[in-house]
Amino acid sequence: MQTDHVDRILNQWKHERPELDVLAMGIFGRLWRINAVASKAIERVHLKFGLTQAEFDVLATLRRSGEPYLMSPTALYTSLLLSSGAMTNRLDKLETRGLIFREPSPEDRRSIMVGLTKQGLTIIDETIVEHVENEEALLKSLTPEQQQQLADLLRTLLVDISNDTPIVSPEE
Repeated sequence: MQTDHVDRILNQWKHERPELDVLAMGIFGRLWRINAVASKAIERVHLKFGLTQAEFDVLATLRRSGEPYLMSPTALYTSLLLSSGAMTNRLDKLETRGLIFREPSPEDRRSIMVGLTKQGLTIIDETIVEHVENEEALLKSLTPEQQQQLADLLRTLLVDISNDTPIVSPEE
């Protein structure tokens, strides 16, 4: 069995405090490290297309909403777990770059809708292909069956702890 940096940390705790069960510490330590390493690899793909992670998230959310790729700002920031202020900042930047537009809502002229421009649709469609390929490459050491098992286990854990722990955006 291979060892990693987390194993070294756990061994130190076992030496110093042998009565502690550090299994959970190992799991969360690895999840944290995987997130850090994977985030950098994912960010490189987004930057190749001139997008930050935050901009990618907004464009991807609009794209997966389906045609006509329109959402209210409230639906966007709820989907992305952001504050309205953080969402406004992201939308301002994307609109300045010509990747999204804002228009009055047809149902309520007092509110607005956010949509993808043709340029925004092109960029997210190009980026998402490389994004998925990159994530698949990051998981190459696991078989498809192991990937599915991991996905199922992480879903179970996330559903359970999400019910007890409010998620706060790092931008708040």
